[in-house]
Amino acid sequence: MDEQAETLREVEHELTALLRRGRAVSWEVAREVHPNLEPNAYGLLLWLRRYESVRLTELAGRLGIGKGTLSRQIRGLEALGLVRRTPDPTDRRASQLSLTEEGQHRFDAARAARMGHIRRVLESWPTEDVAEFGRLLARFNDAWS
Repeated sequence: MDEQAETLREVEHELTALLRRGRAVSWEVAREVHPNLEPNAYGLLLWLRRYESVRLTELAGRLGIGKGTLSRQIRGLEALGLVRRTPDPTDRRASQLSLTEEGQHRFDAARAARMGHIRRVLESWPTEDVAEFGRLLARFNDAWS
């Protein structure tokens, strides 16, 4: 077996472990935001928190999912009182999505807990390593886009 193949297997193994842990954390964080929140909705809330207001089509493109799928997920978040749709001032046929005040409050509290966990995991790492880890994760994620 060549060295590159073995290295790629190790990367696959570590990614699988990271994703498994990430799913478990997503369940916990989602429940902190709202007891009826689906775990994958945390990522939607993260994007909506990043942008004060975004069109559904733009968000679907950024996330790489279909508009129908995203629209169903957004309806669920609206029903929980976490997200609102407002008319797009530049196109009356479209709407803008944003977090409600309650959504922002709940998301920020859950995110603070998640960031505290990440901080504890990485606190023994040198600052340069944390920066490099973030840079490499961004590079990897950008390559999947």
